[in-house]
Amino acid sequence: MIDVKVSMKVTNEPLKRTPVVLKLDADGSETAPVFTDRAGLAHFDLPPTSGKVLVSGVERFDGRLDGEIPIELWSITQSEHDSKGLPGEFPSGSNAYPSMSTRSIQVGDRAILTDSEGYLVDPSDWSEEFARALAAQDGLELNAEHWEIIRFLRASYVKRGTQATVRDMIAHFRKVWGVEKGSNRYLHRLFPRGGPQKQGNRLAGLLRTKGEH
Repeated sequence: MIDVKVSMKVTNEPLKRTPVVLKLDADGSETAPVFTDRAGLAHFDLPPTSGKVLVSGVERFDGRLDGEIPIELWSITQSEHDSKGLPGEFPSGSNAYPSMSTRSIQVGDRAILTDSEGYLVDPSDWSEEFARALAAQDGLELNAEHWEIIRFLRASYVKRGTQATVRDMIAHFRKVWGVEKGSNRYLHRLFPRGGPQKQGNRLAGLLRTKGEH
């Protein structure tokens, strides 16, 4: 069961009769709109997965969809970019240097530049479409578990300003997936080309790291 609770941040007042939609990472499908009840809750009879929460058509959350997900808004008209409450920001600007070996990946009508390993030259070029295109080049079909890790990596970077280590990932995913899936072996099985820190960071649009891999 997935519950989304929508309320006003200052007054903690629940928002009633507000349409909530889940967009699932596994196949890109969207649920039918569910309207919040008197307690501000929208109920979805779905197993835990990865995806997005749209409230009144605006993305308010992305990540693991499990249990109760609180959505707190400063105002009903609050912009999407101010809705998630995540501190920090992603790096932006070109990381190119003389004689740097690069390649491009076609994403829609844009050619996105990466280095020879697939790390973005400009992290601000990241998009979900880029992640799918890069994964396809790697022969990898992204499922809900891949997306959950990608979103964890991006959220972790925003929160701390550094890339998550494999130890961080194991500690987190053991809690949400259990010991077997939250293991180094399983995470490397999901990301066979360099493991979750290398291939995962590339797909998440983060820079290369000298940390463990």
